[in-house]
Amino acid sequence: MANYHYDEAGNMAAYFVISVLVIILLPVTFSSLASVICPERPELDSGCQCTPCVQRRADVRRHQRGSPLRPKFTRKALLITMGWAAVAFLSFKAAHAEVENKVYNPFEILEISTGATEKEIKSRFKELSRLFHPDKVKPTINETIEDIANRFVDITKAYKSLTDETIRRNWELFGHPDGRQEVSMGIALPKWVIEGKNNIWVLGVYGILFGGALPTLVGRWWFGNRQKTKDGINATTAAAFFKALTDNSGMKEVIGALGQAYRWETTWAGTAVGLEELEKQIDEKMGDEWKEVKDLVAPGGKCEGTEQRALVLLYAHFLRLTISNEALKQEQAKLLLQAPMLLNALLGISAARSWLSPTLMVIRLHAYVTQALLPGKTAAPQAQLPGFDGDADASEGKDLASFISRLEDEGDIRITEARKAVEGWSRLDVVDMSFKVIGERLVTPSSIVFLLVKLRLHRPLQNDAPSTVSEKSAKAIREDREKDDKFLNSRKDAEDIEGNTPVWAHAPHWPGLRKPGWWLVLADDKSNRIVVPPMKISDVPASSPGKERDYRSYKLQFQAPPNVGLFTWKVYLVSDTLVGEESCQDISLKIDDISALNAEEQTAEDEISDPEEDSLAGQMAAMRGGAVKRTVAPEESEDESSSDEEQHGDDSSDSD
Repeated sequence: MANYHYDEAGNMAAYFVISVLVIILLPVTFSSLASVICPERPELDSGCQCTPCVQRRADVRRHQRGSPLRPKFTRKALLITMGWAAVAFLSFKAAHAEVENKVYNPFEILEISTGATEKEIKSRFKELSRLFHPDKVKPTINETIEDIANRFVDITKAYKSLTDETIRRNWELFGHPDGRQEVSMGIALPKWVIEGKNNIWVLGVYGILFGGALPTLVGRWWFGNRQKTKDGINATTAAAFFKALTDNSGMKEVIGALGQAYRWETTWAGTAVGLEELEKQIDEKMGDEWKEVKDLVAPGGKCEGTEQRALVLLYAHFLRLTISNEALKQEQAKLLLQAPMLLNALLGISAARSWLSPTLMVIRLHAYVTQALLPGKTAAPQAQLPGFDGDADASEGKDLASFISRLEDEGDIRITEARKAVEGWSRLDVVDMSFKVIGERLVTPSSIVFLLVKLRLHRPLQNDAPSTVSEKSAKAIREDREKDDKFLNSRKDAEDIEGNTPVWAHAPHWPGLRKPGWWLVLADDKSNRIVVPPMKISDVPASSPGKERDYRSYKLQFQAPPNVGLFTWKVYLVSDTLVGEESCQDISLKIDDISALNAEEQTAEDEISDPEEDSLAGQMAAMRGGAVKRTVAPEESEDESSSDEEQHGDDSSDSD
């Protein structure tokens, strides 16, 4: 009969907890160490090499990793450390715990090998008897008389188990010299858990865990998801975006919608020391325009609290004002890093309504926030260079190469950093742009169309002229077409290229790392509508005159209009990183009637669309009066015909 007992020392429970903790901690620890031991240094060191950008990337790296003297302890790192500390404590406890359910082994008790002879066993027993006989051992503080007697009894039983036939038979049959023993089954629960005096406490813990903590976690997850949209913003923010935008919204309306969003998206802690001084500086620089912005965020002069605080920090960034308070600097960085998510949500709402004007304004605001320039005003490219402020003369045009040459001629001390920034400047070059339909030479009504765009980066100071498609050989053009067809048949929006490493953009005022990016917008500017939602473009390769295919292809899928005709649209390529870096090109889509296809193309299409006559789909189509493909009866072979004739002749002779 089994004897069940509870784990008094908690050893079995310790083994269970150790196993669970190790299973969880091992993958989490390895993933955390991989990001620390194998940092992506080449990525952080690539990109713009001007001193402000290099210092900014170094600050970001230092903030992410911490320093040896002041290591960065995140919540995840703290939990991992506590978990391994618990594993170490439980392992130490389990290693030094006394094992109760131990297999009886007389050889181990006598400390001899299993192959020892009877003479060796007797000799060892006499030796141990002289050492551990109760008459020869005096009790100490750590060893009582009972312990001394029990040890000698164990030695005597072990000796008899190996020499006495009856006791040895009991050991061989039942595993113990005293014969059959009760089976002891341990339960991995401390005994105090089920003791009657502790029932109220145990039930209280169970009630808190399953009646309070678990429903709270599930409720927070459920209602938290309901309060957030797929873009990660508050549902109330999305509703405010819907109300704030119209089809003719300009830059001021977009900024007003962004300012309203911080009412629900940001929570500030503590008092804002120095905020009033910042607002005074903004008011001095902007005047009535500042009041107009505040009225757009909260009409009636009620811009206060969270909205006012966010708006002041946002415009302090636009005006490049110096913030002395470290807490305000951190709040401003948090606010700016949150801005792309809010602007993407605002862009999604504008694109869902197919509005062109607010869509372009939202994309352009991305760049103004990145470069810390006042939105709505025409900014010269040199205003984004190190050493130049936002008040730089915009009349000098976009020719950065001429601007750098003029600085060199004048001996301007800012030329070194300005040249470094221009060398890392990301200017988009459109290699080719066309509409494609897979397997068709013409675009028919309601067909699936792809806008295929081939792009590369061209540096303003790059002297080598990039190659064009027309300059390539016939073989290279044929290979390009094959690659284009393969790309169009794939599910990816961007073509796979080799050796494309991310390059960080010139963004000295941005509190984080920023890749150069663009938005592809296909629109009908005559009706102020976009044809298809915008597409984000990134990781564009730099032009390399030595390579035949130094560009990357991107595709934008949409359904052709149902009407026949010529549609003249525009393709906007707008940078969300650099202010003013955008292009607009006209493109025409001709929709031909299906009759323009030749007979073979129409026949091929009919054969694909019409079902077989003998199939179930063909029978149902025939019942409805639809077209089906006729099944041609197989012709009889000569052997079969001759055999049928011979058989018929034999039958005739028999009848005669």
